[in-house]
Amino acid sequence: MPPDTMTTSPSATTRPVVAGFFEKRTFSVQYVVSDPVTKRCAIIDPVHDFDEKSGATSTESADELLAYIEREGLTLEWILDTHPHADHFSAAGYLNAKTGVPTAIGAGVVKVQRLWKALYNLPDDFPTDGSQWDHLFEAGETFRIGSLDASVMFSPGHTLCSITYVIGDAAFVHDTLFHPDIGTARADFPGGDARALWHSIEAIMALPDETRIFVGHDYPPETRGPAWESTVAEQRAGNEHLHPFEEAAFVAKREERDATLPMPKLILHSLQVNIRGGHLPPPESNGKRYLKIPLDALDPVPWD
Repeated sequence: MPPDTMTTSPSATTRPVVAGFFEKRTFSVQYVVSDPVTKRCAIIDPVHDFDEKSGATSTESADELLAYIEREGLTLEWILDTHPHADHFSAAGYLNAKTGVPTAIGAGVVKVQRLWKALYNLPDDFPTDGSQWDHLFEAGETFRIGSLDASVMFSPGHTLCSITYVIGDAAFVHDTLFHPDIGTARADFPGGDARALWHSIEAIMALPDETRIFVGHDYPPETRGPAWESTVAEQRAGNEHLHPFEEAAFVAKREERDATLPMPKLILHSLQVNIRGGHLPPPESNGKRYLKIPLDALDPVPWD
């Protein structure tokens, strides 16, 4: 098993096996969540590797997930994204092309597509109906991974369309919460809202105390290695952004902190890929693919 991969074993049929894969370049955590009874599984938030200095792309991280699935004798049923990411490319498109397994995201993605289509000045025929994915989940929708019950919570705030997947006793919250010693997600991207983020966190904190929380990023201090699993009880007790557990205080703290943060270095690179369902831009007449970077399109923020 790779050194930055950890597996959580089940104790009951409602407790999925969760394997987390830490991607060091973007501090992202990719997941394979599986049913120990049927050996059916889903991939959540896969990374398509990209080097902004050279423009090189690679599928090394996504292929690691497929290798794990093959090694464990699993059958892939879903390729799931929690939202269009601002700091890495989604590998959903690549994995769909390679496996034929359906992709899915929250139905609110159409709002994000419309917003970023305008910012990128994409052509009129660029679809903003979510058709780049095979399925768009509605709030409260349920589905299954093998014999595991799964449901969808809308969790806006970090983005307009962020969702949480609740699968058995595990909740995949991506950028809504981080590990307790890191805090919560920023809410200042286009379409973000600190007050909406608070209400999303409230809903997650209303899950049973023993619910396992799996986050989408970790930025570990020097005192520990990468970590991505906690519980609702641990988040309530130890997340510094949730004390006091009160809306006005949270919003003030979140907005004050966001005002000091530079934009992620890959936000303008990654959104144009991720609103395409993780598909790279189509080749141009010379067979090459190009990214489009709008200048002065975002509100001024602190420079690195």
